[in-house]
Amino acid sequence: MLKTLARQSTFKQVAARLSARSMSTVVEDSVGPKCYGGTYTVTLIPGDGIGQETATSVKSVFSAAKVPVEFEQFDLSGFTPENDSLMQEALASLRRNKVGLKGILYTPIRKGHSSFNVAMRKELDIYASVAHCRNVAGIDSRHSNVDFITEGEFSGLEHQSFPGVVESLKIITRPKTERIARYAFDYALRNNRKKVTIVHKANIMKLADGLFLNTCRAVAKEYPSVQFNDMIVDNTAMQLVSKPQQFDVMVMPNLYGSIVSNIGAGLIGGPGIVPGANYGREFAIFEPGSRHVAKDIQGRNTANPSSLILSSVMMLRHLQLNSYAEQIEKAVSKTLSVDGIRTPDLGGSHSTTEFTKAIINNL
Repeated sequence: MLKTLARQSTFKQVAARLSARSMSTVVEDSVGPKCYGGTYTVTLIPGDGIGQETATSVKSVFSAAKVPVEFEQFDLSGFTPENDSLMQEALASLRRNKVGLKGILYTPIRKGHSSFNVAMRKELDIYASVAHCRNVAGIDSRHSNVDFITEGEFSGLEHQSFPGVVESLKIITRPKTERIARYAFDYALRNNRKKVTIVHKANIMKLADGLFLNTCRAVAKEYPSVQFNDMIVDNTAMQLVSKPQQFDVMVMPNLYGSIVSNIGAGLIGGPGIVPGANYGREFAIFEPGSRHVAKDIQGRNTANPSSLILSSVMMLRHLQLNSYAEQIEKAVSKTLSVDGIRTPDLGGSHSTTEFTKAIINNL
């Protein structure tokens, strides 16, 4: 009898969280996205490399579909210092609007330069980094029936303790792990996903990844209807390239997530078709799931805008603008699978402009 009551209590707790939670933010802790007269205001950061071209594509598609979204655009670069006024204005805009759409910002590999993504996550308490890797009809890939979600949480510190000696600290805490684990299992329930895989390296990092693994296992007990398993990250990489169909929702620290999402991109046709998002308690920022700046093709009008467009589709669903999301997603699918219009990264010869016009024609 006691076990039955405890289980019912657990079900009620899960149901309460699900009723309060959208795909990202917890409603009770959030003021909500800014909407005036039926129009949402969204912070737009095009990013470096092909960012301006893909952002222009998104704006053109939104305009043609008459999506009720206005953008506040900030042309930040990964080279922009953290204390720069433009960066502070962008962060203030995100705090105000609660929702953002961004391209990829280049992070210079040099000492003393802070990443905007890291600053954004710390300032806005962004804790879930999500990428959706799935086959796109009409795009040739090594595997079929690939459809999995990767979710990760990031925290890390490093310092030079002595000239020539650098210590890199991996911070894992039980409360933060519980938060990302519950997000993963809630996501599985809300999106009819059957299984959550916990990815770790607890066989070697027995304390840090051991805490992550054991905490996720404890959270899994609150979700008896969702299957779960765990897998060492080395084996995960091998399993992904040999049998990716076994994965559904995957939760892991962010370093592993960055690697896994890039493997996933390679499996389905490249980074140009992987959407993604970053979620916090109050904020949601949408960006390509496989973070490539693509500076080598910048300004050539050959970039594939699909990943940013599909990320904006995720954003529209977050804003409950589902009809617009469905319309744009179907237009992208028809452009790729029926019309066969593709940019060079997908084996085609069409320009970014031609690809965008084709999507608009299919709206």
